[in-house]
This record gives sequence, C-alpha cells and structure tokens, in this order.
Amino acid sequence: MSNNPVIFRNAELNDLPLLVAMLADDELGREREKWTDPLPHSYHEAFAAIQRDQNNELVVACKDEKICGMLQLTFIPYLTYQGGWRCTIEGVRTSSNERGKGLGTLMLNWAIDRARERGCHVVQLTTDKKRLDAIRFYEALGFTASHEGMKLHL
Repeated sequence: MSNNPVIFRNAELNDLPLLVAMLADDELGREREKWTDPLPHSYHEAFAAIQRDQNNELVVACKDEKICGMLQLTFIPYLTYQGGWRCTIEGVRTSSNERGKGLGTLMLNWAIDRARERGCHVVQLTTDKKRLDAIRFYEALGFTASHEGMKLHL
C-alpha cells in the first residue's frame, strides 16, 4: 500500500458510471453488468434505493480523491441470535491497478469496523465459487465457509 491515505466515503450519484465500470471489470462482471453511456436506468433506481435505506451503505475508497475501490454494506436485523444484527458485504471491487497492493484488506477491515460500530454480531459475504483468488483472500481475513449458500435467479 502506498503512503497515500485511503479515504472512505459514501458514494455519490456522479460516481455511478465509474462504479458500474468497476463491477464490469472482470470475467464474471462482464457477463452480467451493462456498462454503457448512458447507463441503464436500473442502476440509477438501485442507487436511489440504496441512498434512501438507512440500512444500506454504498461506500467508495479513494486515494488522492480518485476512487480505487467500492463495496456495499447491508445491515440486517434478525430474530436469531437474540435479535442480533448482521452485516452483509457485497459488490467488493478494487480498481485493476490497485489489485494485490493491500487495498482490499484495508477495505474489508474498514467494513468490519463499520459493522462493529453498527452493533453487528456477525459479518457475512458471498463470493462466486469461480473466484478462487477472492475465496483465498477472504479466508486469509478470517472468513470461513460455514454455510452453503444458494440462489434462485428470477
């Protein structure tokens, strides 16, 4: 990691094209994202919904005022664990020129600290089984594959 400090802030609407570009900047993302100019309206609708929801945070990591990473945090109340809260981390991306330099670790540690601030008892995330490097990365941070996740695409 360089000497430039990383600043975390909530994403802003004018960040949206770059965020979608980051989501599309890998093998799996290219298949499911639609990075065009203009962006499909669905991205704007999702961004607005995230901003309105006090239990969702779309966060960017910036160095020298330039976005170099992103993630989304969703805080979920549960009846299990005596009414405990969980934090789900999704959409984790670092810009391609920052990969392997420690930014991802910094981002995940920041997200875990944020979950603690919100009173969460567990942090959870999913990653595609094809993302072997990501799985190793999350395991190195202490995450364990304790459950089998399932999805039904509609």
